[in-house]
Amino acid sequence: MAINPSLLFLSLLLLFNGCLARQTFSSQQFQNECQINRLHAFAPQTRIRSEAGTTEWWNPNSQQLRCAGVSVMRQTIEPNGLVLPSFTNAPQLLYIVQGRGIQGIVMPGCAETFQDSQQWQHQSRGRFQDQHQKIRRFRQGDIIALPQGVVHWSYNDGNERVVTINLLDTGNSANQLDNIPRRFHLAGNPEEEQRQLRRLAQQMQGRSERGEESEEEGGEGEGEEEEEDNPSRHSRHQEEEEQGRESSSCNNLLCAFDRNFLAQAFNVDQDVIRKIQRVRGNRGTIIRVRDRLQVVTPTRMEEEEREERQQEQRYRRTRGGSQDNGLEETFCSMRIKENLADPERADIFNPQAGRISTLNRFNLPILQQLELSAERGVLYNRAGLIPQWNVNAHKILYMLRGRARVQVVNHNGDAVFDDNVEQGQLLTVPQNFAFMKQAGNEGAEWISFFTNSEATNTPMAGSVSFMRALPEEVVAASYQVSREDARRIKFNNKNTFFFTPSQSERRADA
Repeated sequence: MAINPSLLFLSLLLLFNGCLARQTFSSQQFQNECQINRLHAFAPQTRIRSEAGTTEWWNPNSQQLRCAGVSVMRQTIEPNGLVLPSFTNAPQLLYIVQGRGIQGIVMPGCAETFQDSQQWQHQSRGRFQDQHQKIRRFRQGDIIALPQGVVHWSYNDGNERVVTINLLDTGNSANQLDNIPRRFHLAGNPEEEQRQLRRLAQQMQGRSERGEESEEEGGEGEGEEEEEDNPSRHSRHQEEEEQGRESSSCNNLLCAFDRNFLAQAFNVDQDVIRKIQRVRGNRGTIIRVRDRLQVVTPTRMEEEEREERQQEQRYRRTRGGSQDNGLEETFCSMRIKENLADPERADIFNPQAGRISTLNRFNLPILQQLELSAERGVLYNRAGLIPQWNVNAHKILYMLRGRARVQVVNHNGDAVFDDNVEQGQLLTVPQNFAFMKQAGNEGAEWISFFTNSEATNTPMAGSVSFMRALPEEVVAASYQVSREDARRIKFNNKNTFFFTPSQSERRADA
């Protein structure tokens, strides 16, 4: 299939070129949300059950998520569960907490490079050959980057549940709607999820407008008026009722279009469209596939990852040369995932304290367009991270395993958080707020998302800290200590990011 350069170039513009006016609006929108006097580690508030899994949302109305301009959800997919195709109004970073499976992402204007004849040629010669865009395998520890407006689906082909944490950067310049998380479903029955998100959105707008309903997220009365003003939709609803199917049983994007229009668009009979628009039962947005899903996938995950890295290296070598077409290489074949769970992948490591693996625009280039980055950290028994602050990003931390005591201090020198963050809880650390963490007796593992593609921290102690960079005389004068004490403060901690339990703590634990 030939690639349409014009369509591909337009897709690139739509996906990755943010609007300056939107950036200004976002900064004004969130600048008053970060006057935070108290932070809380909290669990998801809303839980929506589907046939083969659950979707849980942290309350986007919470002050710390409004401050960061993000929304967060957690999905659990049971074996043989299919997350139906959808897209969102904001870029996403998706972390695989457990399990493995496959995922498809539909990049506008790119070719369908996977053909099922490769898989079925020995079983059914002469059979019609399906073709589709690339399917990728994922496993525990993977971070997957999803641009806004790009259709994606996933399937659990393993024997254990898949659990994912999804961060939606609703404050991103690419989202030109509002800071409300929106999932546009292309199949299934998302009615319950939409109802829950609509309720949370009304709470958000009720807080800011004190009771005034949003024009888009209005109550039932407004929805009824909208239906009366749309004769085509009203006529279709009457036809559905005559056929014994309630209109509320299908509320994905395809359901609202006129049946005749869709039949012409797909060049199929209206009976086929009627089947598409008929959703039987409340199966939700994660359905159970009766038989194993049979699609063309890479034979081994390692081969897929090696091929993607080789493509990326070839692009970098030929960049600026005549061999580079500038579109297919950077868009259709871009790498969108990286595994952070492998200990050998660690960027920072201390055998007594722990390790940190970082992901940014340098090792996953798509993050430059998404304006996001991430890190996965592990702390051993009672070890900790030295005090530091994020220079250019908000940090959204999710505790994967264990627990850690976290302290967060604002610009007034007030401790806005000093408590344990438990497994499954979320905590936001606003930009420039200083923080530190120490693992409990069982250690701690976490994943953090950052609202900048090149998030940078400034340590307050250790070998690369601001304290080490100050002259000894400045340290002594600033803190009114002797030169000897200033020298100890500067040089006693030889580590870069970690500290280990003191001898007194180790004796107490023993």
